[in-house]
Amino acid sequence: MSSATALSWFARHELRLAWREWFAMMTGGRRTRARAAVIGLLFFAALLHVPAWAVIGRFADLQLPLDKSSLIVITATIFLAWTLMLSQAIESVTRVFYARADLDLIMSSPATLANLFSVRIAAIALTVTAMALLFSTPFIDVLVIGGGPRWLAAFGVVIAMGLSAAAIAIAVTILLFRLIGPARTRLVAQILAAIIGAGFVIALQVAAIMSYGTLSRFTILTSGSMAAHVPEIDSIWWWPARATMGDNEALLLLLALALVLLGSVMAIFSGRFADTAIDAAAYGRSGRRSAKQRAFRGGSRQQALRRKEFSLLWRDPWLISQTLMQLLYLVPPALLLWRNFAESSAALTLITPVIVMAAGQLAGGLAWLTISGEDAPDLVATAPLMPSSVIRAKIEVVLIAIAVIFCPLVAALAFASPLQAAVSAGAIIVSAASATAIQLWFRVQARRSQFRRRQTSSRLATFAEAFSSIGWAASAALLLALPLAGLISALITAGLVAITWKFSPRRD
Repeated sequence: MSSATALSWFARHELRLAWREWFAMMTGGRRTRARAAVIGLLFFAALLHVPAWAVIGRFADLQLPLDKSSLIVITATIFLAWTLMLSQAIESVTRVFYARADLDLIMSSPATLANLFSVRIAAIALTVTAMALLFSTPFIDVLVIGGGPRWLAAFGVVIAMGLSAAAIAIAVTILLFRLIGPARTRLVAQILAAIIGAGFVIALQVAAIMSYGTLSRFTILTSGSMAAHVPEIDSIWWWPARATMGDNEALLLLLALALVLLGSVMAIFSGRFADTAIDAAAYGRSGRRSAKQRAFRGGSRQQALRRKEFSLLWRDPWLISQTLMQLLYLVPPALLLWRNFAESSAALTLITPVIVMAAGQLAGGLAWLTISGEDAPDLVATAPLMPSSVIRAKIEVVLIAIAVIFCPLVAALAFASPLQAAVSAGAIIVSAASATAIQLWFRVQARRSQFRRRQTSSRLATFAEAFSSIGWAASAALLLALPLAGLISALITAGLVAITWKFSPRRD
């Protein structure tokens, strides 16, 4: 096989891997679900046009030139989307280094490693860009329908964003390898991805809280002080906003810059990419540190099982990337609570639905890891415990973890508003219990590494868990403002959970 043929084959191989990963994420790895997955995706894409119209439909009539306030809002929205792309790209690159097992195949190729990994870098950029285009299409469709074909230029902006995000993610990850080594890069890269993904929104909310006492990030973006400190209208900082609205010159410049950036990363880091992949593979095989000798711990079998579950959660290499962003979004409510500590303001009421929804979502993820994501089910089955005791221990671990995370917030809230603290505590318990119960009813045996694909095990469970968290959050907020409406909302949410149980698989 010639070098050119090997490169062509490797390019197809990378595209096949990307397709299979996406297909497995949508279908749970079952080919029989392919048609249902396609129909579901089309339905979801069509349904996504409704919130897209509600969010950005009013901006479709905007015309160039824009005032500073409009430029700030559009540019901030674009930058927010770009940070989310960058966050996802960093996680994807990290998984390529640690989760792929094809290094031996690559090393035996007749093509040079630099060329092969240039293809892999291009494949990563293509994957990130394709996902960005997929999720941005409904929003751009709304703008095109409402404002005309000039908004089609937004697709070009999304492509430039995807290419640049992938390029920077690759450069950052390889630099982390060089600076701190493979042993720490997996952890640091996940933390960095979560901070980047949530950092911009949190920074805007923190600024809004400190300046105006509200969680709304648009308050700070549309303020006069922000307009006074940003560059003039003809600055290059506004190129993305102008390109989105049909400025062809700005669009071409953005695409050119993105391609130059990606090309530079491929030229500089393709060789280092190979070395980094080898180091990561070597760490995966020999990076286990010798376990420290510890004294035998006494206690009941139930306690031993709980310790085992806590240890697995603590050691899970990909748990941080899946849960840290949810935890970071608790920072603005905590700051708002601290700032309005002595007040019973309307802004303080917004804390309750935020933490209730976060508790439900986090509990659902942890419940899947402990209940369904068991890598050693045969070993657990041999334990001298009844199956019900095993399940109970797993549920206890989830609820203890939720309590440890959210008790400080509720305790602080009790000093500001005892009633709100009581409502929040009850809603957190019910929301976490509902999400855990749904995962228990629809549990399927899977490996912990499939955590990102947990939504494919049951679409009903996925939507029920999401609507349950939203429903309990809304109920808690309404109980504080309109108790009767809150009670009705709680009954509706409880009915939804009951219906979910009714449709869950029967078990012996």
